[in-house]
Amino acid sequence: MYYPPADSYTGYRVTPPQINGSSSSSNNNSHHITNNNNNNNICSTSSSSIGNNNNNHSLTTAINSSRMDTDDVESNTSSAMSTLGSLFSFTSPAVKKLLGWKQGDEEEKWAEKAVDSLVKKLKKRKGAIEELERALSCPGQPSKCVTIPRSLDGRLQVSHRKGLPHVIYCRVWRWPDLQSHHELKPLELCQYPFSAKQKEVCINPYHYKRVESPVLPPVLVPRHSEYAPGHSMLQFNHVAEPSMPHNVSYSNSGFNSHSLSTSNTSVGSPSSVNSNPNSPYDSLAGTPPPAYSPSEDGNSNNPNDGGQLLDAPMGDVAQVSYAEPAFWASIAYYELNCRVGEVFHCNNNSVIVDGFTNPSNNSDRCCLGQLSNVNRNSTIENTRRHIGKGVHLYYVTGEVYAECLSDSAIFVQSRNCNYHHGFHPSTVCKIPPGCSLKIFNNQEFAQLLSQSVNNGFEAVYELTKMCTIRMSFVKGWGAEYHRQDVTSTPCWIEIHLHGPLQWLDKVLTQMGSPHNAISSVS
Repeated sequence: MYYPPADSYTGYRVTPPQINGSSSSSNNNSHHITNNNNNNNICSTSSSSIGNNNNNHSLTTAINSSRMDTDDVESNTSSAMSTLGSLFSFTSPAVKKLLGWKQGDEEEKWAEKAVDSLVKKLKKRKGAIEELERALSCPGQPSKCVTIPRSLDGRLQVSHRKGLPHVIYCRVWRWPDLQSHHELKPLELCQYPFSAKQKEVCINPYHYKRVESPVLPPVLVPRHSEYAPGHSMLQFNHVAEPSMPHNVSYSNSGFNSHSLSTSNTSVGSPSSVNSNPNSPYDSLAGTPPPAYSPSEDGNSNNPNDGGQLLDAPMGDVAQVSYAEPAFWASIAYYELNCRVGEVFHCNNNSVIVDGFTNPSNNSDRCCLGQLSNVNRNSTIENTRRHIGKGVHLYYVTGEVYAECLSDSAIFVQSRNCNYHHGFHPSTVCKIPPGCSLKIFNNQEFAQLLSQSVNNGFEAVYELTKMCTIRMSFVKGWGAEYHRQDVTSTPCWIEIHLHGPLQWLDKVLTQMGSPHNAISSVS
């Protein structure tokens, strides 16, 4: 067999596949070939490197080309998926047309879902969509009712948010800042208003009008007293606080009979406030003022109504008017008798106080879950976990409402609310989940303030207690609970109403000082 001369070997390392234990001999042969003729080996290696570089360049070009092809495929695939997604999120022409009348520019997605949900319901009724379009396009022209079926609880869910249907669509097409159904009143031509509680509910936004906040009459404060100091024209009964507050339970159907018997009152009777021997306001008014119902012409009540000094010349009295403050309320959070965190100032008419942990300074949300307290015990910790969605406080048309959003009840002590229902001033009302209660009425407060001026400084000063509302979460207090005072409850808030407090301040400043003397040793 012919063997080539040694200098003809190129010096490449030959590495045969290592199969069935033949790696040893292959390695030896490889070693023998590689060590022949070192000079040729160096030259061959250089030549090989050049060849390999060329090969690598070609390989890199091929890989880059392949990657470009892959990117094109991925881009085309992404574009196709995007097109497919847009097909599934297609907005119908009817929805687009109705959205053209939407008011405001907030919550576009929510408004679109609300309108889309409505269109699906109205498609089942012949001519309903056309009637709604006619109402929206010609606001000044009479239109028919546009109705949808009423749900079991009366509410409609849109994108995980529940609300009353007529409020939702009035917010979409007329008033983006609408907060509550208490701000709406149906027109006489509407046959299916929400308040009628029929099987159908009219959602035509032009079948409702917005209730404006009433203009409160000024309080007339005498510049000079026409009666002897300490002797009021009307006798004011100052009642000491009971050892334990009474308790009442509230639901959507009103206060239950057990609660009424507990508080020794009867809601619904106009004389219930007068007949309650525990009320310090029993001599101030013959009947409690009714809930606010605006007159058709929008005029406010006569400023001389409500027990002011009618015979006093205008030059002898000072008119003290009500003014809306920048913040309608402030909220302080307490655990037992210790205040925790900073005071929350309410400049938004709708505020939610919940147990969650959002650290941002939202003007419409006060999160108690983010607040820390080194003195917190296990009872407080457990109670805080059950606050959940908490309470929704909203201020509309001069009235304050509390809506329980939590899965546990909330407990409210509001002297203004107790006065309206004829309860003892310190009564604690239990509000179950899903229920809403009016806890303050500016008009009733205005009437009481006007009448208290005739009673002197002390009677007016007593009304400061009416401007503070206490509310506990989960745990109650009072005669039916082992906690006698709100400072014994694990988690509670104190709400100060700025408008009434500022009004009181102006009146008290005008009145001067109390007539009853006090000494340093009394």
